Amino acid sequence: MSVPISYLSVILIWSTTPLAIQWSGHNIGFQFGVAARMAIGLLALLALLHFMKIELPWHAKARRVYLVSGATLYLAMSFVYWGAQHIPSGWVSVIFGLSPIFTSVLASLILKDSQLSGMRISGMLTGFVGLIVVFIEGMSISTAALLGITAVVISAASQSIGAVLIKQQQPDFHPIAITAGSIAVALPFFILNCIVIGDWPETIPLKTGLSILYLGLLGSAVGFPLYFYLLKNLAPERVAIITLITPITALLLGSFLNNETISSKVWLGTALILSGLAVYEYGKYLPHVKKWKIRWLQRPL
Repeated sequence: MSVPISYLSVILIWSTTPLAIQWSGHNIGFQFGVAARMAIGLLALLALLHFMKIELPWHAKARRVYLVSGATLYLAMSFVYWGAQHIPSGWVSVIFGLSPIFTSVLASLILKDSQLSGMRISGMLTGFVGLIVVFIEGMSISTAALLGITAVVISAASQSIGAVLIKQQQPDFHPIAITAGSIAVALPFFILNCIVIGDWPETIPLKTGLSILYLGLLGSAVGFPLYFYLLKNLAPERVAIITLITPITALLLGSFLNNETISSKVWLGTALILSGLAVYEYGKYLPHVKKWKIRWLQRPL
């Protein structure tokens, strides 16, 4: 597949994932929706590993990586699936727009492999102001919406923690194998949730079933390899532009396909979050920017 087609495909998948997550829990419960998605995704990834002749290692280091990634995957998916039932789908993508900032800050604290410049601090603060604006909008709607926003923030933070902890382990095997092993660890817990809660539907509506299938196949088995394909063939800065595009497209898709209202506060919060992310990622290219180290962030916690 060509790089432009792969790039557009990732934008499409990431833009539609929040809406598909919301639809996949309709009339059946989100616990079954996420468990079914993980099961389908794991089967598809195992088939992909077999087709591409990629080894799925199970040595001690691999098991540690799977455990860390699987645990954070379970947390991230549980919170985002719950939160998506209480807020418009487009908001999920807007909040996840902060993930690169979460990841970079955590990498600076845990891995000590980067320094936070004044420009990056400015971008981070701008993004968090945007998040506060979205929180205010959630408060004006309902307590459930506010809790939904909080759950998605926890999900994004969990995913970022997982990414940093995996990097700390320095895995030397294929990312698709990491994904398959991580889902293999997390899936039993999703199934256990369904058993404990009794979240087993007698029938699955067509739209719900198609959403689960879409997330399992395209969201997990196709989107992830395409993302790493882009990282291999493009500069990281160009790949990062995707996170500036998908919140807007997700909001528009939610409005057109799910009749979601986009208020002026949500647009303002989105603009602030994306502006903060843009400054955080690309502020280093601005002329006459003096970078300085935030020393207190480097003290032992």
